[in-house]
Amino acid sequence: MSEPLRTIERVLDDAVALHRRVRSESLDAVARCAGLITAAHRTGGKVLVFGNGGSAADAQHFAAELVGRFERDRAGMAAIALTTDSCVLTSVANDYGFARIFARQVEALGRAGDVAVAISTSGTSANVIEGLREAQARGLRTVAVTGRDGGALGALAEIHINVPHETTCRVQEVHMTLLHAICEIVERTY
Repeated sequence: MSEPLRTIERVLDDAVALHRRVRSESLDAVARCAGLITAAHRTGGKVLVFGNGGSAADAQHFAAELVGRFERDRAGMAAIALTTDSCVLTSVANDYGFARIFARQVEALGRAGDVAVAISTSGTSANVIEGLREAQARGLRTVAVTGRDGGALGALAEIHINVPHETTCRVQEVHMTLLHAICEIVERTY
């Protein structure tokens, strides 16, 4: 077997093993998150979701699945990825510092009863932590989707969905699977 084929097998084996580990440890938190989002939508609330880098992409993907559709046609659900408006991101970073880019948007857009979903593979991103702190201060329900040991972000959230692994790409793979599971549950109960 060639080296590239061995690499592909190892990557898939590692991903499967981590999915199985999370399956045995994190199902309750995932279901509780879906319940929060469903309840928020039923009462006119919205989801604010945010993260950096690959987690920003996950935030955008998650919001798109809720606003548009996941697997079936249904009414749109209010969800905003706080990672997408370059004018807001750069003006807030310039005026208040990069650590405030999500907190300022939560301050402007978040209302009690909304759900803030903060995504960080390390659980230590200062701007993501500040965004979740602002969400708590404003009465939003809070969810952290993390990797490693969850860091300060995981400890801060009402619901903590953790993928206990050190490798960012493996964590992100499982994050997307779990976010898709949340979308499916929410869509079926909406």
